[in-house]
Amino acid sequence: MTEPILRVRDLCVSYGKVEALHHLDITVEPGQIVAVIGPNGAGKTTMLSAIMGLLPSSGEIEFQGELQRACEVEHLVAMGMTLVPEKRELFSEMSVEDNLLLGAFQRFHAGERDQGRTMDQVFATFPRLKERRAQLAGTLSGGERQMVAVGRALMAKPKLLMLDEPSLGLAPMVVREIFHIIAGLRGLGVAVLLVEQNARAALQISDHGCVLETGGVVLAGESRALANDPRVVQTYLGLGGARP
Repeated sequence: MTEPILRVRDLCVSYGKVEALHHLDITVEPGQIVAVIGPNGAGKTTMLSAIMGLLPSSGEIEFQGELQRACEVEHLVAMGMTLVPEKRELFSEMSVEDNLLLGAFQRFHAGERDQGRTMDQVFATFPRLKERRAQLAGTLSGGERQMVAVGRALMAKPKLLMLDEPSLGLAPMVVREIFHIIAGLRGLGVAVLLVEQNARAALQISDHGCVLETGGVVLAGESRALANDPRVVQTYLGLGGARP
């Protein structure tokens, strides 16, 4: 039996006296897509930031079988964890290609020189970026900027890719394209922890799902079962998602 690529136990995060996450457990298996859905303010982004070592937290975070006692971002990135934040945070005055190359900086620093081959793989995943490779990132559409953000993360050759609201602000047709690409990451051997308010789309492409409310997991299970759970249907999918 393979070890989970990520195992989080009893994760707690507080902002002063306010507890933003309390006793949260989550597991991601290799090659699996795990979706975390929930309302605004539930603690979804806080969870990703804590796992990535961007926020102080208590509890246990085990990545690739190694307990992260003092989570340092650089160490986690070197081990194969990457985060695509909600705001994408591209360098607008740099070209698409240069933004992508920044994603391979850690590996380049470690002496690896396969960035050209990795970029070819990214362009195969996002053909539109190959067409825009010399274009300034600041001139791209919202969907193209999201593609650059995900492509930059893939340049690090992650074992675990964490995505924070990848569909935010995108047109429905672009959302479908982005989620189709995320689903295809299984074929690259990348596990995905997906935080998303678009519950319907997230549960369609994921293997396992969690519902996060007020800092804690209130429901968890296979995505197909969650998508048919009356509580999820009523609260997150709307009546149109109800089953007869």
